[in-house]
Amino acid sequence: MKREIKTTNDGSKTLFINDLNENYHSHHGALQEAEHVFIKNGLNQLNDYEINILELGFGTGLNVLVTINEYLKTDKNHVINYFSLEKYPINESEINDLAYFEHFDNPEFKNIYQKIHQTEWGKSTEIITGFNLKKIECDFFDLKDIDLPKINLVYFDCFGARVQPDLWEKPLFEMVSDKMSVNGLLTTYSSKGSVRRILQELNFKVEKKQGPPGKREMINAVKMEGEISIEENQG
Repeated sequence: MKREIKTTNDGSKTLFINDLNENYHSHHGALQEAEHVFIKNGLNQLNDYEINILELGFGTGLNVLVTINEYLKTDKNHVINYFSLEKYPINESEINDLAYFEHFDNPEFKNIYQKIHQTEWGKSTEIITGFNLKKIECDFFDLKDIDLPKINLVYFDCFGARVQPDLWEKPLFEMVSDKMSVNGLLTTYSSKGSVRRILQELNFKVEKKQGPPGKREMINAVKMEGEISIEENQG
């Protein structure tokens, strides 16, 4: 698929797929969207000693970078294991042109950004002390056959339902749910009614949250142990 670099409204860049007429991130701000959906309404909601993150999909690596940035703000007395699936890895030229490290004050971020992209696919690598990354090149529907620890945070960051509707239907969400621990959190930029209903059917407690810039709403969903009532699930 042919891709080109575009600058979003917050000054950070994204990739645009011509054939699909689809951006990898919101044109209102790639960096703002990642921080709002996956950090403010994702990582910052957890306080576990060991956090196992599953991302669908790796894309430009921006979500990994903002997660490391947030991790470095803590006392770093916990561990993050980050597993990211991607079917179509971007190329070296695109990585260099996106240059997300330029948006962070930390002088080490250029090296961190490069290590994120240069680390071998299929191999767990310690990017910084306490933060382990394993990138997995595969179709998302191969998830059921991938051996993972119990996941307590999911970054559901697939392309939109307009261009890839199968990624927003029950079979994939069932696979994701099967990999998650009880009380695990799924966060996504989507607020589609069909997605909310699917997650509720899979015994998630769904909550609509304020969306990132340019989007009114998004979804947080917590995997519950016992069946929950309709009244409890009116998010």
